Amino acid sequence: MVPKIQNSNAALLERRIECIKYTLFCFSAIMWILGSGTFGLSLWLRIEPGFQEWVEFLQINEFYIGVNILIFAAVLVIAISFVGCASSLMESQPALFVNIGLQGLSFVFALAGSAVLLDYSTYDSQIQPLIRKSMTNLIINSQHTRVSVVLRMVQENIGCCGADGPMDYLTLLKPLPTECRDTVTGNAFFHGCVEELTWFLEARSGWLAGLALGLCMIHV
Repeated sequence: MVPKIQNSNAALLERRIECIKYTLFCFSAIMWILGSGTFGLSLWLRIEPGFQEWVEFLQINEFYIGVNILIFAAVLVIAISFVGCASSLMESQPALFVNIGLQGLSFVFALAGSAVLLDYSTYDSQIQPLIRKSMTNLIINSQHTRVSVVLRMVQENIGCCGADGPMDYLTLLKPLPTECRDTVTGNAFFHGCVEELTWFLEARSGWLAGLALGLCMIHV
């Protein structure tokens, strides 16, 4: 009777271990997919030629701080996923402890990267004063050919006028350029480039921050 109970308990324990093992394996696989997506999106934001030029023209390189942190976090997650899969399948206790430690480190970097990225890409964030300062400098120096080309490129492509609106040109005693007007109605664009560029950055960074926070949830 006792051997039968012992065999039953051993079989139950073995089934539980198998369940835990394959649960960890599945979570590691999901983590790898999210990590690869985060890495790809972060790298695209970091090296996209057209977008990179805008960041340089407007001198808002602070936007890349959070992106760089998330690139490192994504690489770490991809490495952790392989460690997690190997440790769960091999049932290696030391490897599982290493996996736990690395996941804690990745959680910190992913959370920090998301926080910094959102702090420099959303409405009412620290990116808006930087854009405002750059746009004001561009308007003040718009008599220079290169500056006027950059200013026209930003305002035409985004569909905005000045830093906070057309009144910026009047305040700085500058003529209102043609790119500040709608080609159909002829009216000046209502929104300034600070708001429009912030919405533009917010749309791009929202997906990346969402993926990174999803990774944090998986780590927990």
